[in-house]
This record gives sequence, C-alpha cells and structure tokens, in this order.
Amino acid sequence: MKIATYNVNSVNARLPNLLKWLGEAVPDVVLLQEIKCEFNDFPRFDLQLAGYDIRMLGQKSYNGVAVLSRYKIKSVREGLPGFEDENARYLEAVLDVDGAELIVAAIYLPNGNPPYNNPDDDSKFVYKLRWMEAFYQHTRELLDSGKKVVLGGDYNVILTDNDVYDPAAFRNNALCREEVRQRFMAVLYQGWYDAYRVKHPDETGYTFWDYSGNALNADWGMRIDYFLLSPKAVDALVDCYVDKSPRLGEKPSDHTPLVLELDG
Repeated sequence: MKIATYNVNSVNARLPNLLKWLGEAVPDVVLLQEIKCEFNDFPRFDLQLAGYDIRMLGQKSYNGVAVLSRYKIKSVREGLPGFEDENARYLEAVLDVDGAELIVAAIYLPNGNPPYNNPDDDSKFVYKLRWMEAFYQHTRELLDSGKKVVLGGDYNVILTDNDVYDPAAFRNNALCREEVRQRFMAVLYQGWYDAYRVKHPDETGYTFWDYSGNALNADWGMRIDYFLLSPKAVDALVDCYVDKSPRLGEKPSDHTPLVLELDG
C-alpha cells in the first residue's frame, strides 16, 4: 500500500501537475492540504476519473484538506475534536482495506507566524499552540484505540536543526520555536513514530522549498511534512521517502509529496 501526503497549494491551480503525478506514482491514498477551495469548486470529477473515492473539507481561498482513496471510505470526521475552528485543517477517514480498517487523517497544522504588516501580533502563534494542544488530546485517544492509524500532513514544524537548511535564520520562526517543538515531541512521546526518521535517521528529507530565489536548486529547504504512525502501522512500514518529481514539474506547489509504503 502506498500513501502520500501532499500540500498541493491550491488543488485547482496545480491540477495538471497533480494528475500527472497521480498517473505516474499511482498512490493508493493521498492526503491533501491547502486545497484552497470550497465543495463546489473541488475538481471531484477529474480525481474520480483517476480512480479515487474522495472526501474533502474545504474553505474559500485558504486552507482545506482532502482524502483521496482507492479503498472505500467508510466514514469521516471533519475538524479536530474538542476544538472549535473556523478553518478547514483536519479530516479523518476510516478506510476499508480488504476487510480491515485503517484510519488516516489529512492535517494542516497552523503556521503561527505573525502577519508581515504586524510583527508584534502573536494571535496566530497562540492559535497554533491551542490547536496543537487539542491535537495532543486527540492523538492520545487514537493511540489508546489500538488501531492502525496514519496521520499525514503539513505540520508546519521544523523539529530539529537537521530539518532546515539554515537553523540560525529560523531560530525565532514559529515553525522552530521551542514551544512548538516541545508540543510536537510530546505527541511523539505518546508512542507515535515519525515514519521518515524511522527509515532515514540522518538524511535531511526536505519537503518544502520556497519559490523565491534559488531555493530549489540550492536545496534551501525544510522538512515540515510528516507521517506519524501508530504501533500497528509502524509494524507494517516498508519505506518512507520524498518524491521530488512534482516540485520539479510545471507550475508546482512549493511542497512535494512525502510517500509512505506499508505492507498490507
């Protein structure tokens, strides 16, 4: 089984790039973030023709998450439980995989940095921390269920200095701040596994390169997209890797897919 997480940065703007990649990589499940559209504007027909059952949680112009699956989607949970949120950032689905249940979630964790025109405004950072605290509570419940769970998405967290090309430049960035790293580590300490690090302890594994300058060619990137696996999921882990091909294609997202392979 092949599962991908991909911040597509507007599903309609990237649709040709996305469809080309789906045809080449043929993932079984795709967790999309930043689809940036509402229900009626989502390119459902094109993605159904590509072979996917679809559930999405949209929002006009911003945010938005979706689950594409070649397996039957039995049920979905929209929004992070216990957290009132006007933004579309969390979509959880139960898949029927040859008679067995697999829980997956598409996650777009808040960025947390202040507006460019008001650097002293900390409201977005406070929102990020509150969101992460609610996420901590829900991940504990998911883990206690004992089920096979895959949580994929753009977490907007640079967990260690090895996960960004210039740690000093990002020291005070909301993706790097100690409060954020501590909350992400607290989730991992519950018993979740960072799939990429299980297979690649020392590689950078960048999944994002800014559009500006020479970032992509110079490999000035960061690792902010993750798969978190429950114990039952990590037992089935075959590999986890970055697929850079969509980022190198025409009209790409600034992210590229992270791909997970599970045995069964």
